[in-house]
Amino acid sequence: MHTERKPLFGRRVVVTRAREQQSDFAELLEGYGAEVIRCPTIAFLPPEDWKALDQSLERIGSYDWVIFTSANGVRSFVGRLREKKGDLGALHGVRVATIGPATAATLEEAGLRPDLVPDEYRAEAILEALDRDLRGMRFFIPRAAEAREVLPAGLRERGAHVDVVAVYRTVQVADEAGALLNLLRAGQVDVVTFTSSSTVVNFAEMFPGEDLPALLKDVTIACIGPITAETAARYGLTAHVIPSAFTIPSLADALATHLPPLAPSP
Repeated sequence: MHTERKPLFGRRVVVTRAREQQSDFAELLEGYGAEVIRCPTIAFLPPEDWKALDQSLERIGSYDWVIFTSANGVRSFVGRLREKKGDLGALHGVRVATIGPATAATLEEAGLRPDLVPDEYRAEAILEALDRDLRGMRFFIPRAAEAREVLPAGLRERGAHVDVVAVYRTVQVADEAGALLNLLRAGQVDVVTFTSSSTVVNFAEMFPGEDLPALLKDVTIACIGPITAETAARYGLTAHVIPSAFTIPSLADALATHLPPLAPSP
């Protein structure tokens, strides 16, 4: 396809994902002809200490389910499990659930096949897929230090015992804030993409004192799913693009479909 006929040709798209996660998304957008502006707003760090996770790993075989809510949670958990136990054999007999295909793929790359991946990529779908009565069941959720409480709360309401342990931290990055602010003020950004609530929060905090809705009034806001869109709304931002499947490829596809192609240069 000729470059000028690609659906995102001439569009400048900001990617706010963590630096180590940007490549796949950037390549998809560039494949559609976009110019990608890489502006990571978050970075991932280990937990401040491993004590809570190590204690859970000692009794990991006692759990009925381990639920992973992100690929980062998988990587951190598996890395620590291998360090402490040598391999993944400690999970023998424990069922595993993941939210979303990217999390499932990361788990499979580590050598484990999930027992449950709900069709909808959000915590509520895990609850819908499990039995109503979970009395006597034990669940372990390794996740970010700050995360939604919908899943553990829903499991506990059904009588389950739930251990939630932070296996990584999300911290703010603002290295590109000044350069991006200049581009936004000059009207040289077409799209800002958000792939998690933390990218929204940290993006907003990069620009203290700015009227964010005014700054982005002519910018298309693309959110990976409704939870991220709800977070954006708290800052006065309306999500113009939300894909039907809450994945990075679907977000890129939705953008390519949503934005009208620019007229080719004469």
